Amino acid sequence: MMSDLFFLDISTLSKLIQTKKISPVELTKQVLQRIERYNPTVNAYINVLAEDACQQAEVLERELMEQGVRGPLHGVPIAVKDILETKGHETTAGSKVMENWIPDRDATVVRKLKEAGAILIGKANLHEFAMGATTENPHYGVCRNPWDLERVPGGSSGGSAVAVATGLCYGAIGTDTAGSIRLPAAICGITGMKPTYGRVSRNGCLPFSWSLDHIGPMTRTVKDSAILLEAITGFDPLDSATVSQADDVMWDQALPDLKGIRLAVVRKHFFDDLEPEVEWLVEQAMRDMQALGAEIAEIELPGLDEALQALKVIAQSEVLAFHEPILNKYKDWYGEDLKYRFSFGQSISAVQYLNAQRTRSKFSQELREKLKGFDGLLAPANAKRPFLIGTVPPDQAIGNMFTLGRTPFGNITGLPALTLPCGFMSGNLPVGMQIIGRPFEERRIFQIAEVYERSQNWVAKLAENETYLVR
Repeated sequence: MMSDLFFLDISTLSKLIQTKKISPVELTKQVLQRIERYNPTVNAYINVLAEDACQQAEVLERELMEQGVRGPLHGVPIAVKDILETKGHETTAGSKVMENWIPDRDATVVRKLKEAGAILIGKANLHEFAMGATTENPHYGVCRNPWDLERVPGGSSGGSAVAVATGLCYGAIGTDTAGSIRLPAAICGITGMKPTYGRVSRNGCLPFSWSLDHIGPMTRTVKDSAILLEAITGFDPLDSATVSQADDVMWDQALPDLKGIRLAVVRKHFFDDLEPEVEWLVEQAMRDMQALGAEIAEIELPGLDEALQALKVIAQSEVLAFHEPILNKYKDWYGEDLKYRFSFGQSISAVQYLNAQRTRSKFSQELREKLKGFDGLLAPANAKRPFLIGTVPPDQAIGNMFTLGRTPFGNITGLPALTLPCGFMSGNLPVGMQIIGRPFEERRIFQIAEVYERSQNWVAKLAENETYLVR
């Protein structure tokens, strides 16, 4: 089946490109044709870079014939969230405010992808300025869930998730301030990694919150996420938060099972108010991991509620600091839900902000002590089925990330957090599970997740989904 081509994992696709069984030029044309056919239904892309992508493919194909491959991303079509600067192409941030802005440089992540040989196929749709959990964009159109077209795909990296889930690219880059990689990944049935704070440069990404923003990969498989993260990781003098040294992401040998792996579970917050089907599926995934050899122990995290409240204070203060000069001139151009966010930010005092940062620091230090002796922490990713489009009023949107997901914990702590599929609830809607690790131990999380992924068949479900094909 031709559709099988669009759901290949990156490792398999790379081998086909390297052995010249698939041409980067022909592959890019096929993906562009698929985008032309299905993007009008799901609205995953704001801007498809067809001409530029074909030119990139021609250059990379000549290079393949004359010099060989740069690495596993050579000739592979990849999407990036349209909040990352792309030289010579509009970067809208999903907002009317930025609709005509054409940067004169690439974001560091985009530059690294190009250097790795990836083909930039398009700019993915997002919640306006990455400030929401639904990707109901009032300026560039609603992005639709590929499993139920009347529901949201999650946000803010909804377009990136949908593009990956529907075979409109082989991987995508998203951003994550309170779960904007992991929530849409979980809701759309794919894998998403929010790396450790400081592993990936944010240079060239329009900020939401300097203290909480992360950039990371969204893919169909665990190994694909590792390949993408390896390509974009590293110190950048243009982002002072990046670290000069961190352990490599890739691994030489897969774990045969989970024997010797210790995983923690925190019931408070993570398992509060879960939809029963979500809770059952996550519990079943944990039982499956125990059957694979993992030891799972329950722990408590005092101060968690206060830390999550601190995240809200920090995020809304910092986003207002960035937007305030623009707000003075273009307030009416923003979506209604963003206006409520800015109103909340304006009510926060400097004392409250500084106390929130102190709360964050104290909790993160205590957490690292709690996680000693554990390889990771297990938690649900999405808490319930996604909203029907248009059902949440703007004044309630600020709480959507906490209502729909259990992801903000990873941002207030800066810890690496991976979500991967763990089943489907009624209505054929995906559910995701998080594995949260210790700082800069992404490789360990990937290895653990890969063992679980091998034992399941959730990845294959993406190619079988026909919901968005019939509209």
